[in-house]
Amino acid sequence: MIESLEIAQAVAEATARHCTDVVMSPGSRNSPLAYALIARDGITVHMRVDERSAAFTALGIARVQRRHVAVVMTSGTAVANAYPALIEAHMSHTPLAAISADRPARLIGTGASQTIWQEGIFARYATTQQVHSLIDATSLHFTSPQIHINVALDTPLVPQALPGRTGAPRRVGPGVLSGSAAFVDHGVVDIDLTRDTLVIAGDEAWEVPGLEHVPTIAEPTAPTPFHQVHPLAARFFAQREVAISHDGGDFAATTKPAQVVVVGHPTLHRDVMALLADPDIHVIGLSRTDTFTGQPDERATRVNVTGQPTDTWLKICEAAGEVGADTVRQALADVEFGFTGLHVAAAVCDTLAVGDTFVVGSSNPVLDVSFAGMPFDGVDTYFARGAAGIDGTVSQAVGIALAVQALRPDEIRAPRTVALMGDLTFLHDVNGLLIGPDEPRPGNLTIVVANDDGGGIFESLEPGAETVRGAFERAFGTPHGAQLEDIVVGYGARYRRAETLAELHEALLACEAEPDGITVVEAVTTRATRRELTQRLNR
Repeated sequence: MIESLEIAQAVAEATARHCTDVVMSPGSRNSPLAYALIARDGITVHMRVDERSAAFTALGIARVQRRHVAVVMTSGTAVANAYPALIEAHMSHTPLAAISADRPARLIGTGASQTIWQEGIFARYATTQQVHSLIDATSLHFTSPQIHINVALDTPLVPQALPGRTGAPRRVGPGVLSGSAAFVDHGVVDIDLTRDTLVIAGDEAWEVPGLEHVPTIAEPTAPTPFHQVHPLAARFFAQREVAISHDGGDFAATTKPAQVVVVGHPTLHRDVMALLADPDIHVIGLSRTDTFTGQPDERATRVNVTGQPTDTWLKICEAAGEVGADTVRQALADVEFGFTGLHVAAAVCDTLAVGDTFVVGSSNPVLDVSFAGMPFDGVDTYFARGAAGIDGTVSQAVGIALAVQALRPDEIRAPRTVALMGDLTFLHDVNGLLIGPDEPRPGNLTIVVANDDGGGIFESLEPGAETVRGAFERAFGTPHGAQLEDIVVGYGARYRRAETLAELHEALLACEAEPDGITVVEAVTTRATRRELTQRLNR
């Protein structure tokens, strides 16, 4: 047996101790790794021709499994294609392993083909373990959440015959195995709930014992709170006193909370985040990682509560939340705004059911589903809030759908996964739809694309202001005119088109009733009214 294959088999054995899934791209230098991993029972190999898509597919699987998933590639710039996914993995505390093939050390820096400096390429986002020998390969460890295993492989790379099968089949449920992101306990903090208290729950939030009945503004991936407050209500909480109508009566109330408890990593809403910077509000940060959002006055992981929220405070929060929710419903009913991304988000949320999995793209979609009332009980929601990029969203949705159906193999039909994203997000990672005919495929994935022909998020931000509008379309609007149907069909997925809210509901119900692999639903929307719509919501 050649030495390179022996090294690769040792790497595969170490990988199998921690990973059930590997996403791999073809290459010459990594061929020993391919032979070793494909021959190993207990590992499901997913092949992708694009390393960037492979890395984000692996990240999607890892989000569900909560343990390492490996992405394997050849040498050179193929390795660099995994960088964005490793950044997101690091920032979102998701375990991910990059296993790259490399040239022998004697060829580094000599101008050898497809050779770059790979050791340490991911800097602070993943620590490199260098493999030069069989001894190095047998001593690999997966003790860091994000790791880079760089395997130097010399010729000959291809054995005389395929290696025999090794390992054993296994079925492993979700959980945190060795090497995954471990919880950090920052201690306990005392909280008096008789003081007007508001919880802000973001990504990586959890149900904190003692805070169950405190009014909460929750982002879509947070647990569903008992007293859920709409995010538009944040403007009430920034003021000392407002007039509120509730249960048929009007009353003036002091609405600024005395203290805000931040759980996890919120990032979405400017008005919500402004509360954390208010010098009149005492901010308590709760985290189970080494990351705290903002500059909290106190930091902890657990709470020791005394007292209960007052009836007056609960009434204020309920009334403020109702105003926020009513504002969205009234805006959606106003025909002057046409068919917008907010309408699409509301329609998608209306069709979600208990047991569904929801993947949300960054930019407007995640804001819109928050306005539409997410989170919902019984719906597992994922979105990339680590670095909040739009890249890799299609691939992550595919990975999440694959992981969910692998965890529920006994169901009559594949569990439903729905993804919502904008057109630029979709086009940025459309190659995520490229899945070979012999590869594991999602059996029930609906990707809804809110297509407003460009960067709708910028319509409501500062670049969309009338005073600088002259440069908007080219620099920010970036219309593309892409024919999504041709693209989707070319990748072998099903396509549906909706130009009205009624057509979108019809398409979503059809996908739910008759799932068939991957279906892309293009919702043709407008961004011409987006700025005015945002201003209506803010007022």
